[in-house]
Amino acid sequence: MRNLLLLERKAIPVAINHRRKRFRLKIFLMEPTHQRTIGDEYNKLMSSHEPQYAWLLWSLLLVGIWIAVYLLLKTGENKKEMLLVSAWTSLLGFTEPIFVPSYWNPPSLFDLAHRTGFDIESFIFSFAMGGIAVALYDWIFAPRHAAMPRVEQHHPQHRYHLWTLVSAPIVFIALLLATDLNPIYSSFIALIVGGLATWLCRPDLKKKMIVSAFLFLGLYFFYFLTLIAAYPGYVERVWNLAAISGTRLSGVPLEELMFAFSLGFFWSSVYEHVEWRKIANK
Repeated sequence: MRNLLLLERKAIPVAINHRRKRFRLKIFLMEPTHQRTIGDEYNKLMSSHEPQYAWLLWSLLLVGIWIAVYLLLKTGENKKEMLLVSAWTSLLGFTEPIFVPSYWNPPSLFDLAHRTGFDIESFIFSFAMGGIAVALYDWIFAPRHAAMPRVEQHHPQHRYHLWTLVSAPIVFIALLLATDLNPIYSSFIALIVGGLATWLCRPDLKKKMIVSAFLFLGLYFFYFLTLIAAYPGYVERVWNLAAISGTRLSGVPLEELMFAFSLGFFWSSVYEHVEWRKIANK
């Protein structure tokens, strides 16, 4: 029986902490009363090495930034845009099992990420991330929006409007199925392709897109530094650095910055594109 358990243990992905596996094996072989006692010790041990609430607190910090940007927006339409896009983006939380543990494996509430791949924090993080990415440009430059006339909507330039909107998820799924790329690279490529397709369909949005890419990249970089400062060594323990480039800028994985840039590039235009809104000239 012990040999069988050891063989099963070897089948578990390398990204999972070996110390944790040995600890769980010992717990499994003990009596239930001992399991509870050892389980308490296990939780204390893991919380000292992988802060259980770091992912939650870091996500809530982003929500705090979201609230600040929302309150600083000058028009009701911009606030509506931020809310709607945040709601759409929160659904990206359902993709978390694609990234766990191939890209990272964070401790989460109720240990959901380790046990299921899903976690509550991903929905919180995605909600705040999407709203900020789309609203930074509006907050700083306060552009006016206008509805695109029906006649203009039928211009040949917009014949691939729907395909442009779904280009990013199509590319992402295709890369997942057809390549061995880490999903973070598939995400980056898909978002860039989606952004370039948007440029072709909606060239009037290209200024907002490129400026938003750099704005969100800068904000996300400093935001990530708060995680490094609050939890030294967290990146090394949680990110699967062996599966990606391993390059870090001031401790921030390069892939995180690539994702932030591509998200700001593509996602900043999604509201105007879906709702047929134009940024009007002042």
